[in-house]
Amino acid sequence: MDFELSPIEQRVLGSLIEKEMSTPDHYPLTLNALVNACNQKNNRYPVMELEAATVENTLYELRMEHKLAVEVSASGSRVLKYRHNFAEHWMFSLTQMAILCELFLRGPQTPGDLRAHCARLHALSDSNHAEQVLNELKDNEEGCFVVQLPRQPGKRERRWAHLFGAAPEIQEEEPEEVPAAEMQTGPSRLERIQTLEDIVVDLHQEIEDLKKQFEAFKQSFE
Repeated sequence: MDFELSPIEQRVLGSLIEKEMSTPDHYPLTLNALVNACNQKNNRYPVMELEAATVENTLYELRMEHKLAVEVSASGSRVLKYRHNFAEHWMFSLTQMAILCELFLRGPQTPGDLRAHCARLHALSDSNHAEQVLNELKDNEEGCFVVQLPRQPGKRERRWAHLFGAAPEIQEEEPEEVPAAEMQTGPSRLERIQTLEDIVVDLHQEIEDLKKQFEAFKQSFE
């Protein structure tokens, strides 16, 4: 990589990728929707509390310096929206995008962790499938995008990290217990609930945007 994404840039970019894959009907995202996505308490590590101005400045850097985001102006709407444009730089498959997205949002993870976490974006059959995709990203003809980290003391699986920038500082945490139901192929009940929650947040933001547009429309006739 000829650039390094900061932890905040990783969070903003990961959130854009996540919402495109999990709630495509509500993508691209408004600034407010993107702030909410960055600051989610679930599916994020570490949890952040970013201000709208910080996210807006980060979007500017992603757009102007790294060319990894695009500003979208919808016809008939005054509200700007934003999307990523990975496809203009690299030809990643859906499974590769899902794994990179989770690495952006949660930091280094084992193939087993990634298999469970990616289910809400794009299902992986098992941990071996996740490791296969990781090796594809490592040995990709367009470059090396991930690296396998040294095994941690007392851990069986080795973690993987992306190479789009310096990895954020990750504190040691207890290994996450993945319920047996979540190890089945396809989204679990908890993952389906999270997807619905994401949709509700996006719908709420769209309603607020429409209210503002309607008020502006009424004022134009006063």
